Amino acid sequence: MSDQVVNPDFDDPRLPIQRAVSLGAKALLAITIVSLAVWGGMKGMPGVWGVAIGAALGGGFVLFTAGSVLLTAKSTPTTTIAVVLGGWLIKLIVLIGVLALIRDLDFYDTWALFITVVLALVVTLGTEVWGVVTSRVTYVS
Repeated sequence: MSDQVVNPDFDDPRLPIQRAVSLGAKALLAITIVSLAVWGGMKGMPGVWGVAIGAALGGGFVLFTAGSVLLTAKSTPTTTIAVVLGGWLIKLIVLIGVLALIRDLDFYDTWALFITVVLALVVTLGTEVWGVVTSRVTYVS
């Protein structure tokens, strides 16, 4: 028997994805607040609507994927893959539907929407990757 101390906090394989979801949500909140201040100040309510839709589409989609991986972490790899790919299909349908619905409307600023989507995608995904890479987990037991 070895004298190694086992730390149960590092033995949960879901820890990296939990940390990724947490950091991603915080990053999305920060980007949304900053974008609301900037675009709301520049364009008024159309800017605010553009940011709201952009943050929901960009950051929400990245967080939805990480959340689905987290929810299926204790299932089989086949189940996880099916849920993630099914989620991508649903997200694609929602994206096309939302963009089709708002295409001809003018209550939102298109630049606020576009820039917020890009920022939300990049920052949320980046913080999720950072959360996974910097998580402390046991690799060998």
